[in-house]
Amino acid sequence: MKYNLAKGTKLLIAEDQVLAKSHLHYALEQLGFKKIDHVDRPSSAIAALQEFEYDAIICSYNLRSEQGGYFLLEQLQSEHALSLTNAFIFTSADTSAEVVHAIIELQPDEFIAKPFSVNELERRLSRVLSRKAALKNVYQFMDSGEHERALYEIEQFLLQPEYAEHFPLAMKIKGDLLFLNQRFSQALAFYDGIVNVQDFSWAKIGIAKCLIALEDFDDAEREVLQLAMRPDAELAAYDLLATLKIKHEAFDDALECTRLACQISPRKISRHRQAVNLARITHNYESQFASAKHVVRYAKDSIHDAPDNYLNAARAGVDFAMTSDPADVNKIVKQATSYLQQLKQANPKTELNEELKVIDARIHYLKDDVTKAQSLLADFHSVHAKQQSTEALLDRAKALHEVGLKTESLKIFDALAKQLRTDENSDELMCRYIRQEKEEKTAISLSPKALNNSAVAEYKRGNLEQSYTTFSQAFRVMPKNPSIALNYLQAIVRARKSREALPGDTVQAIRSCRETLETAQLSEEQQSRYDSVKSILTNH
Repeated sequence: MKYNLAKGTKLLIAEDQVLAKSHLHYALEQLGFKKIDHVDRPSSAIAALQEFEYDAIICSYNLRSEQGGYFLLEQLQSEHALSLTNAFIFTSADTSAEVVHAIIELQPDEFIAKPFSVNELERRLSRVLSRKAALKNVYQFMDSGEHERALYEIEQFLLQPEYAEHFPLAMKIKGDLLFLNQRFSQALAFYDGIVNVQDFSWAKIGIAKCLIALEDFDDAEREVLQLAMRPDAELAAYDLLATLKIKHEAFDDALECTRLACQISPRKISRHRQAVNLARITHNYESQFASAKHVVRYAKDSIHDAPDNYLNAARAGVDFAMTSDPADVNKIVKQATSYLQQLKQANPKTELNEELKVIDARIHYLKDDVTKAQSLLADFHSVHAKQQSTEALLDRAKALHEVGLKTESLKIFDALAKQLRTDENSDELMCRYIRQEKEEKTAISLSPKALNNSAVAEYKRGNLEQSYTTFSQAFRVMPKNPSIALNYLQAIVRARKSREALPGDTVQAIRSCRETLETAQLSEEQQSRYDSVKSILTNH
């Protein structure tokens, strides 16, 4: 460690384990650092950073008090309270894949596994601090949003051979700046040039992102599929593949990619929220509930922790119960209402009477108490709509439709669609879902629960041909339900009275039913019925 580099650096240490703090302090003194402050919790670190200027923060990922080190860096980044000229270094004794991926996604300047030697600390700190000093001008322009000037500075930097040790990072920054400045063709050529010299994963990721931006989706997908085979690029590959699938409206595939990315790195809340919306679009109610529960779990004690997370988990549970077999409804409702109890414990002073009434109304409807459900929904006035979130209004629209108040429900959907169209920051997947819900609620008067019950009753009475419409509507809103898929498939077969070519939509319906049935666990009776239908389809 260069003496002047250590002497002039002011450090903030965030560590709450006594032995680890003593070891780190001793090691830093051995390396020549004199200006060292200590805190033991995120709130103290934030207060210190607001009062003093620090060159580097060394933070334990495993802080046991308050929200932990992950929360600290996440909050600093969200509030733009950490300059790029400042170094942020994580230390952690936990080097599990989940923790490592979580840290990588936050992009600190360094990660040092505990326990570490003085030599290891010196090597890592020296590398971080020297590159911060060398790239100071570039970082300052990036901090102020002057990306063109930052790009000029980085190009000048790359002409100075004395900084050769920092060139790989500088080239990555240059690619990032070209992309930020929307010079996609130039960035693509730059990344291609890098890969021709050395096969950096970040350059390959850059190529895929540029191809997507240039709408060259076929080449982008080929690049992404290659990236998925590289352990250090697998997570980015699944995210990019999900983006591509969304652009192609292949939402089932997009959901699968998003879920795989969530499994690799589960702490990123925006990814779980994307999974929720994709599950809703694909009518995958079980997956929607699971993803909503993950939002609650991983947002807890973070900047994303909010009452809406608990409400949305409960709402997703009700959606799932609304489309499930009667034998499973009580168990799912119990899970859903547990999130309302957690909400009251975590946010005892939050006023959410209107939102809770709607959820309560939907639960009463599930219990066949339609009168009580209608009474809970009766005293809502349009003036309240402006005070409620998109999710709250969406839930009310669903509840009104379920109890038979279709006109009132569609008015809310109209208002939501208009509101999202005029909001520049609205989520594209949410807009798609609102449009889809409005179309389905307009075309179908019955709730998913009523459709399910009606379809089952028609099947038991043997009215398969007469109930064709009921089954088709039920399958439209519950395409993952094997019972509905099997009944609909049998209705299609029995309703067919000639050997004329099947209409295209019927062929697609048969294919969709079979996809659901081939991936489901069927009972012995269901499997026998399905085998019988398959033999008829094969013969025809």
